[in-house]
Amino acid sequence: MTAEAREFLTAGLRPVDCDTCGTCVLVKKNSAQHTSIQWTTDAASSCQVFAERKAAGANTALLDTCERLTDSILRAVKNGLVEVAGD
Repeated sequence: MTAEAREFLTAGLRPVDCDTCGTCVLVKKNSAQHTSIQWTTDAASSCQVFAERKAAGANTALLDTCERLTDSILRAVKNGLVEVAGD
């Protein structure tokens, strides 16, 4: 991967820990509506919500996040730990 491609894919990503399970993800807010999330672990192994959904037969690859992590990301934005592009 070129340096330019790596920069494009990783620029602006900030670590955010879920307030419930402690799972760390990398987050970038491209706008108030758009959030990019890169999991740093296997979600079904580190997040109770993903584990429950997997146990129930859900395809966790189709899930972006869980409600608890969404709340943690919103709190990180509110506290200035994650910037929203264009703000």
